[in-house]
Amino acid sequence: MNVTEITIKTALVRSGIPGVDYGINPYLGCGHGCLYCYAAFMTRYARHHASSRWGTFVEAKVNIVEILRGELSRKRRKGSVMLSSVCDPYQPAELRYGLTRGCLEVLREFGWGFDILTRSPLVTRDLAFLKTAPGVSVGLTIPTDNDSVRRILEPNAPPIAGRIDALRKLHDAGIDTWAFVGPMLPMDPAGLFEALDPHVNHVLIDRLNYRSKVEGLFRRHAWEDALSERYALETEEVLLRLFGKKAESVRSTA
Repeated sequence: MNVTEITIKTALVRSGIPGVDYGINPYLGCGHGCLYCYAAFMTRYARHHASSRWGTFVEAKVNIVEILRGELSRKRRKGSVMLSSVCDPYQPAELRYGLTRGCLEVLREFGWGFDILTRSPLVTRDLAFLKTAPGVSVGLTIPTDNDSVRRILEPNAPPIAGRIDALRKLHDAGIDTWAFVGPMLPMDPAGLFEALDPHVNHVLIDRLNYRSKVEGLFRRHAWEDALSERYALETEEVLLRLFGKKAESVRSTA
């Protein structure tokens, strides 16, 4: 993984996600290397890796904490914030740089709540801190219950069992937890429900929106059915029925 350092002028980015005013992305790029990732378009904004393949580089925004503090000090109204929308805030680079933790501390300092979305159990490093911050929710992206599928499509991301265990620890600590089942990869929806349900307050479901990125890979592994509209509709229907009031589809929130 090629990790470089950059400086930025803006930390808070206006968000188009329903219910989210701003996104904060402490890193440009992501070490998890998910092959279907929608955020691969961010490569064009990389300072040092514009010709690199997504998942092979990270640019750490080393001054983002100071920039964020300055921005929040000028805000007259508090808003809703997500970490993160086009990177994973707890990807491996966070162990070295701590930029996500620094941003969270500044948000708490100014009384802003925040939502976290990650694939990484590293989020539990900050469990004690998260318990003391106002208006916090933590989501783990868990698009399948099958770790064999994860190893192929999310080659550098943490195992599914570790993500579920992180949700358990966060939930047991009284933190508002949720799962993002997106995109719906090949899975046993009933098995995923059984694994997640005790540890989440909410579930958000989304389909595989960039099928062309992984179509050949799906066919090589005999997962053609998971590329179909029928699979998306039927799997979503099963998950919505099993999770009941806890669950909603991205299509219903758009």
